[in-house]
Amino acid sequence: MRCEIEFTLNGATTQWAGEAGRKLLDVLRDEFALVGVKCGCREGECGACSVLMDGVLVNSCLVAMGRLQGCEVLTIEGYRLTERFKVLDRALANRSAVQCGYCIPGMVLAAEALLAACPRPSDAEVRRGLSGNLCRCTGYNAIAGAILDASKEGEGLW
Repeated sequence: MRCEIEFTLNGATTQWAGEAGRKLLDVLRDEFALVGVKCGCREGECGACSVLMDGVLVNSCLVAMGRLQGCEVLTIEGYRLTERFKVLDRALANRSAVQCGYCIPGMVLAAEALLAACPRPSDAEVRRGLSGNLCRCTGYNAIAGAILDASKEGEGLW
C-alpha cells in the first residue's frame, strides 16, 4: 500500500511517498543518504540501525514507514550537531572506546536515550541501556566507561 507522509528528520520537515511497509532503515540509507544508520541483522537484534523516534530508541530495521506520520526521527547525522554529542564524542575518544566504528552510531544514540532518561546512571544502568547494541570489537567496558564519563562532564546537558 502506498502512502504519503510528513515527518521531521534531523530537525527538518520531510515529505515522503512510497510503500507503507518499506523499512525506515532502507529509506534513510537509500533515499536520504544517511549512512550512519547501519544494516546489521534486519531482525532488531544488533542495534546497528538504531535511531531516536520521538525521543525513543528504536531499531529502524523494524519500523515501517507508514508509522512515521507526524513523528520526529533523529539519526546520528542530526545528533552529531548537538552539544550532547560533543560531550559523548570526547568521552569515547578519551577512553579509546571506538574500534571499527560500525556499532558506534547506534551505541551513541542508545547512550543519548539513556542519559536523557537518567542523567547520572550507574554502571549497571549503562550496561542495561546498551544491551540492545552488539559490538564485536570492544567488549563494552570502554564504551560504558565513556558514557559514565560523559554523564559527569555533561552535567546539566541531560
